Amino acid sequence: MNKTVFNNIIYVSDGRIRRADITIEDEYIVRIDDKEELPSSKLSTSSILIPGVIDDHIHSREPGMTHKGDLTSETRAAAAGGVTSVMDMPNVVPQTTTLEALAARQELGREHAFVNYTFYFGATNTNAHLLRQLDATAVPGVKLFMGSSTGGMLVDHGEALHAIFEQSPLIIMAHCEDTAIINRNNQQWPDGNLPIELHPQIRSEEACFASSSLAVTMATETGARLHIAHITTARELQAFAHLSPRITLEACLPHLLFTDEDYARLGALIKCNPSVKTRADRDALRQGLTDGSITLVGTDHAPHLLSEKQGGARHAVSGIPMVQFSLVSMMQLSEEGVLPVEQVVELMCHAPARLFGIEHRGFIREGMKADLAVLSRQDWTLTSEQIHSRCGWSPLEGRTFSWRINQTYCNGRLIYDQGQFADGNRHAQALRFAV
Repeated sequence: MNKTVFNNIIYVSDGRIRRADITIEDEYIVRIDDKEELPSSKLSTSSILIPGVIDDHIHSREPGMTHKGDLTSETRAAAAGGVTSVMDMPNVVPQTTTLEALAARQELGREHAFVNYTFYFGATNTNAHLLRQLDATAVPGVKLFMGSSTGGMLVDHGEALHAIFEQSPLIIMAHCEDTAIINRNNQQWPDGNLPIELHPQIRSEEACFASSSLAVTMATETGARLHIAHITTARELQAFAHLSPRITLEACLPHLLFTDEDYARLGALIKCNPSVKTRADRDALRQGLTDGSITLVGTDHAPHLLSEKQGGARHAVSGIPMVQFSLVSMMQLSEEGVLPVEQVVELMCHAPARLFGIEHRGFIREGMKADLAVLSRQDWTLTSEQIHSRCGWSPLEGRTFSWRINQTYCNGRLIYDQGQFADGNRHAQALRFAV
């Protein structure tokens, strides 16, 4: 039996901060002996234990684009960031849009993932008939690109869209940008390279709102469960938050950290789809972290080579590697008074587990899988040598953080410890979902 005991540890779970002795045997938390409840002020100098982060939105790039990253490199980066479960997107090569491709990716997960894993099924204009054949205990949801994005998986036929919303038994996670509006915006400028500052004018608020409005209408008409990915505008929050418990909103790290003012400093390093928009939009998203508008926080982790991030608004590829630094970034927002630590844990650990029905994860409770992260209060500055994603860069380089990830446990085993990784990937498991 593998046994770990945390004596007199401060832990955060279920909206509370408590001191306790916590015992892990093999994969599970078997005993919690609570001693006292603590105020947030007690976190100023202490190490703390939280549930491992569940990132509902990453792109590992495997198969087909492994020069950017693969399951091993990107899930090791996740482990270094206190992330113990990742949910991987279907726009790879070949696309995860057939049952055979899905089975092949699940096998890749078994072979290569360093943390717990699962894979979305990708919707297309022609595969709605497959959705009811998906195993709801093994697949988290259906990814629907309602706007052109990396991978060429745009679904733009009205009948196909309606069929997807009508047929899917799983959550539909929608990328919402209106391609016609994006194309019209693009035509305002002659061909050639465009300054990166024009990216949010091309991938505009109007493009986002038109597409997300259509998704909400279809979900309302069909009763489908809709999860709108990477919300970026105050307008969308106003219109869709609290609309229905079957319609939920994801915020992603780039849109919580950056504004269009940062293009001048960081250029295409912060180019992503949907685009980073105004300070007012960012501030509305930050407010949504505490007022219930935002359901959960993911990363849209999307590594690219630095050479691919050249070419301004028109030619630089879109996507940002974020998974390794998502938790410390959210903890930094907590330091700045944007949200309490308890809400960081709610948005990054509890809410993904609850929304997708992930079994036995996302909380520090007796009987749960021991997916855990140990953090300490310690100032440090990010340098390129600390980056584990294969692409080797981050727009956060040079930024100083107030919390450090010391250790990460996955299914009761220490997989990351002060910069060192456990050998192999034998402790990772496929996520399972309650039906």
